[in-house]
Amino acid sequence: MTRLTLALLISALSVNALAQAQDAPEGYQLQQVLMMSRHNLRAPLANNGSVLEQSTTRQWPQWDVPGGELTTKGGVLEVYMGHYMREWLAQQGLIKENECPQPASVYVYANSLQRTVATAQFFTNGAFPGCDITVHHQAAMGKMDPTFNPVITNKESAFNQQAVQAMEKQRANYALDESYKLLEQVTDYKDSASCKEKQQCDLANGKDSFKANAGEEPGVSGPLKVGNSLADAFTLQYYEGFPQDQVAWGEIKTPEQWRQLSALKNGYQDTLFTSPEVARNVAAPLVKYINGALVENKTRAPVTVLVGHDSNIASLLTALDFKPYQLHDQYERTPIGGKIVFQRWHDEKNNKNLMKVEYVYQSTEQLRNATPLSLASPPQRVTLELNGCPTDANGFCPWEKFEEVMKQAQR
Repeated sequence: MTRLTLALLISALSVNALAQAQDAPEGYQLQQVLMMSRHNLRAPLANNGSVLEQSTTRQWPQWDVPGGELTTKGGVLEVYMGHYMREWLAQQGLIKENECPQPASVYVYANSLQRTVATAQFFTNGAFPGCDITVHHQAAMGKMDPTFNPVITNKESAFNQQAVQAMEKQRANYALDESYKLLEQVTDYKDSASCKEKQQCDLANGKDSFKANAGEEPGVSGPLKVGNSLADAFTLQYYEGFPQDQVAWGEIKTPEQWRQLSALKNGYQDTLFTSPEVARNVAAPLVKYINGALVENKTRAPVTVLVGHDSNIASLLTALDFKPYQLHDQYERTPIGGKIVFQRWHDEKNNKNLMKVEYVYQSTEQLRNATPLSLASPPQRVTLELNGCPTDANGFCPWEKFEEVMKQAQR
């Protein structure tokens, strides 16, 4: 490497770090952050008799943890994300760089499943290594916490029918025939138990059946559920770093194929959790909690970290009426370990508070390669916009408008 090349490389890294440092206009001070995170990398469910086992005669690869639990690599990825967020928070002056934060200044709250609590613990270890930061969760592990449990709470039969119709309408927005054909090819679906024993051999022409029962998550049976389970398993294999010939048995090789698979995952999530009727209902406890933390400032913690699920993020974004968004370098709409980062800023010059919301996440390749993160090697950041709180050129919207958005979402 020549001196010139080395100088250019150092310059490029410096510019990258500087770009991270200058994400707010002069005189803006970060005052509070709330991160709504999806848990990190977990093992898929491939137990005997599951959707995965019923869909192919091929052998599924073995994982180092039981189905549904956070993997060792998932912990590493979350430590990296925690390390990056610590650097960014210190850079913005919200915490001190080389000191443990005061216990009351950081509040971490996770759903009471292994993968969510473990994600919160690994994030905390990455962000505040050696510090005594409590991860709050229900005592009963394995039981969904009401704040994070995306279940239908409206018991009226009219709402049940309205919700099912809304899900059916959402499903009609997705053309998934090519995705189903790809799955049938990859799994040799014609030889599967589902085909031979249940005569369910054609995913593209199968019928989905939706439900929205009070006390349960929105649900679907049929090809959409099968397709989501298979696509999810292949995606997790890729993130985990399985050799290419073991990821979907070496059958998924191109970006276009990954887009087709992700269309099933995204379609499943959007269908079940992003119609306004369903989203406002299932996200209500989480919206109330976030309003308490940000608007009412109940915890009085400058930094709040919530760890839940993709269903939480998908329904929350709809319940608060965010505009459609595009995540670059990612196929998923709600990536593993991704965080919706609500930021309350103060504009000292004009003496007013502002809100900025970003999606901070690891790209597909950052996840597969377990890329360490820092200000010089950051994760991806995409600014989000609320319909009720238009942003300026720097992605900030008036705090009063954000308060109104939160109020509307709870009506």
